[in-house]
Amino acid sequence: MSKESKHQINISVTLDENKIPSKIQVDSTEEGFDKLNTPSMLLSLWDSENLEALKIDLWIKQMPVDEMKMFIHQTLDTLGDTYKRATSDEEMGAVLKEFSSYFAQKLQLYK
Repeated sequence: MSKESKHQINISVTLDENKIPSKIQVDSTEEGFDKLNTPSMLLSLWDSENLEALKIDLWIKQMPVDEMKMFIHQTLDTLGDTYKRATSDEEMGAVLKEFSSYFAQKLQLYK
């Protein structure tokens, strides 16, 4: 029988006078996790009662557009891996990864 443990992930968002994020900080009770200041985050949660995704997408106003493009590309790429692991559907996981590559190529992210 395995012993359960509980960990917390804390996200703190500082807003400017116009309620635009100026700082995003992530902290965790997990040992070895250092406090992280990040310019952008995407959080998706599944509401199984309503069968819908709930999302929080935040970025600070100083986030460079080129970095945001790379962030979205890398998120798309890892979604292919996540989909494959979660569903064992290798074909559609590969389709997501192919789209991610196409996305990067069209934006000329990695010259």
